[in-house]
Amino acid sequence: MSAPQHWSKIQERGTLVGMQILLGIYRVAGRRILMCVMAPVVFYFYLSGKQARHASAVFRHRAARFNPQVNTGFWSGYKHFLCFANAAFDKIDAWLGRLSIADLTYTNEALFQQIRTSGRGAIFIGSHLGNLEVCRALNAHKYASPINVLVFTQHAIKFNTLLQKIHPDVSINMMEVSNITPALMIQLRDKIDDGESLVIVGDRTSASVSGRVSYVDFMGQPAPFSQGPFILASLLECPVYLLFCLRENNGYHMIFEHFSDLLTLPRKNRHMHLDEVIARYAQRLAHYAGQYPMQWFNFYDFWQQDESVTRSPNTENN
Repeated sequence: MSAPQHWSKIQERGTLVGMQILLGIYRVAGRRILMCVMAPVVFYFYLSGKQARHASAVFRHRAARFNPQVNTGFWSGYKHFLCFANAAFDKIDAWLGRLSIADLTYTNEALFQQIRTSGRGAIFIGSHLGNLEVCRALNAHKYASPINVLVFTQHAIKFNTLLQKIHPDVSINMMEVSNITPALMIQLRDKIDDGESLVIVGDRTSASVSGRVSYVDFMGQPAPFSQGPFILASLLECPVYLLFCLRENNGYHMIFEHFSDLLTLPRKNRHMHLDEVIARYAQRLAHYAGQYPMQWFNFYDFWQQDESVTRSPNTENN
């Protein structure tokens, strides 16, 4: 029996030409007609994507323990895939200007205002729950202070290429951080000191190195979470917040949560402290994932043993 695949080895499905055709239909006919065209396409990917379909079912069964309203049936899985497709076009809408700041509501926006007025930046730890790209695009229009997104690989290359054709600013303030060097740390610290914020996701493990994880409870069972984002936050010695951007009705709800004024990881019992910090993050992620299960976009076995999966060489997680 072959080893389970790491998320980084899951191939992006569909072709760039196919994505461009769908974008053309959207621009000419609008979202409703587009979804009529996309529905059978998504259904095909749902039926043929055994691994992703199974991962969706496993997640929804776990989410149902926390939220009895979560549907675990076959058609609910199809709806889950449709929500993922819709989220992709929400990213496009945000960069085309079809989503505006008026479509965005905030929880704890005052926290973000405090960061801006303090003159010093912060780290926001996000996830693949919801739509951080919408958050980045819309806030680029509202705030002058940049939000830098730290990425570890060009995953979903075809879709990112499509976004870059739509708006040249898509690649602005995206930072490749495959190797954490002293020079990069100085650059990141300078950005924090200049009042810029950094965004990094906390729900993807390394694509090249196993074992740099903490196994903490996530929806009733231990799951591996990368230690990297939290170690980076401690090294930069700046405030840390959690960030979620979740779809509600016809708009998006952006949630800021204070996580730590200064994330410290003492040398003594360092791993224990790190596990505790990551467990706090996982608990909040589970809280919102239970409320917004259709916006969970990790279509792989999230609870797999990190040491047992096959992963791609010479890449890192995003």
